[in-house]
Amino acid sequence: MPKTIRNKFDEKLTYENLMKAHIESRKNKSSKKDIILFNLKQEEYIKFLYEQLANKTYKHGGYEVFYIREPKLRKIQKSRYMDRIVHRWIVDSFLYNAYIPQFIPTSYACIKDKGMHKACMDVQKGMIRCKNLWNNYYIIKMDVKKYFQSINKAKLFEIINRKIYDEKILWLLKEIIFSDKEQLGIAIGNYTSQIFANIYLNEVDQYIKHKLKVKYYYRYMDDSVIFIKTKQEANIVLNKIREFLRNELYLELNKKTQIFKSKQGVNFADIK
Repeated sequence: MPKTIRNKFDEKLTYENLMKAHIESRKNKSSKKDIILFNLKQEEYIKFLYEQLANKTYKHGGYEVFYIREPKLRKIQKSRYMDRIVHRWIVDSFLYNAYIPQFIPTSYACIKDKGMHKACMDVQKGMIRCKNLWNNYYIIKMDVKKYFQSINKAKLFEIINRKIYDEKILWLLKEIIFSDKEQLGIAIGNYTSQIFANIYLNEVDQYIKHKLKVKYYYRYMDDSVIFIKTKQEANIVLNKIREFLRNELYLELNKKTQIFKSKQGVNFADIK
């Protein structure tokens, strides 16, 4: 397991690293008005941001809220461009390297060299193995109810505290996580949100793999499947997962969660 993070904030907080975060944040978006305005005085703005972070006077701004309807209705919270630079900097400087190595190999969403295609390939390989092992088997299909809106921020911060011992990093993460003053839900649209969501569900990943000893388990964000030998085993495992999610992460599975025979196939993150 990766080491905890201690006393790294000041080492990573440089003008050059913030400028790099700005360059990454504006990729393919340089025609946006807020980015054009930032670019006009980028050296001054980056220096100002550096001083705010160094002095711990930085305050996360509010959100512009809008809705998208594809693939389903979602509330998107767009932060200020300067905040988006901070999001990029803290994820790329600390969170990605600290957490990605501890994720299970069969977690796929928003992880470099993973994604939808690899999820599809691995699930198909798993189905072939289970067919060879058991002939007929059962599939548990799980989906968390209103996942991003239901993440408990205090619990998320508690989980992060287990690995990060740097007071300044924790200060900044707290400023980002609680920026909208709500106790539940993280903003869909922040660069930080995908890694926060994966960190949160990594708790159940570790439980399923290491406590329940489930071999064939695959997760694409809040959508996951398990291949298991018998229906009795499947019911036991699903009940234990429900209990863990409810008691440890304050989450519920939605009505789409079900157990069915392998001959029916599986629709998982657009995998059929």
